[in-house]
Amino acid sequence: MSNAKVPDLKDRLVILGSKGGPAIRPGGPSPTSSLIEIGGRRCVVDCGLGVTRGLVDAGVVLKELDLIFITHMHSDHVLELGPLVHTAWCTGLSHRVRVYGPSDLIEYWDGFLSSMRYDIDTRIEDEGRPDLRDLVEIHLLQEGEVPLEDEKLSIATLRVEHPPVVDCFALRFSDQDWSVVFSADTAYFPPLADFAKDADVLVHEAMLARGVDRIVEITGNGDRLRQHLLASHTLAPDAAKIAEAAGVKKLVLNHLIPADLPGFEKSEWLEATKAFSGETIISHDGMAITRS
Repeated sequence: MSNAKVPDLKDRLVILGSKGGPAIRPGGPSPTSSLIEIGGRRCVVDCGLGVTRGLVDAGVVLKELDLIFITHMHSDHVLELGPLVHTAWCTGLSHRVRVYGPSDLIEYWDGFLSSMRYDIDTRIEDEGRPDLRDLVEIHLLQEGEVPLEDEKLSIATLRVEHPPVVDCFALRFSDQDWSVVFSADTAYFPPLADFAKDADVLVHEAMLARGVDRIVEITGNGDRLRQHLLASHTLAPDAAKIAEAAGVKKLVLNHLIPADLPGFEKSEWLEATKAFSGETIISHDGMAITRS
């Protein structure tokens, strides 16, 4: 069991990585990861490249990691899970951390431990550290309530449509005062509106149609990439439709496509989401939202 419950945490959401896809460009944002502190718990949602530095910059003491959630197994959501936990271990992590995710997460974690066997064994022998292999509990996500054994915080999941991935889960974090929903990667998926009903914050992935054209042009994958993006992700106007139908207070556009290309201004995102009558926020790395 994790024992990193911190009752005096102030409820907040921090976007650690705001771009969609695994590519890194000079001066650009990092792939997907977020921090939510709610109900006295510290939860990391997805572990794209850069999550460890993002957490440190957000003021998190790594050895106090608590709960980690992986929405699905694309690299821009899971690549730095192993390095994050290993780095926390090197900074003094000594309690168990619970990691929730799809079934393939077990293979990922076993492979990471195998790849780092020499380093782990050496540090146990040479530095007197506890065995990292005993400090991580992998829990497989199912649709519905997450059995958390916590009286203040409830977490629920919804399987969304992100072909060809089957196990991809939206997440809802709720206590008596605040609720935050993460869409995960998904095509336009109307059932998500019921899942996010009356939430304070909906963090939803978003694309601009003009941006899809530009990404395809840059990467050179042509129609194959375009077909994937349009079949597996959500255009910003459709994200606005979900937010409006759900009646949420704030819509945070995240996993942005494009996030780091010139010529795409905030005004274009806002115009694309004008169907939402609440507050729309375009995310960026390090952006924080606190419970009002």
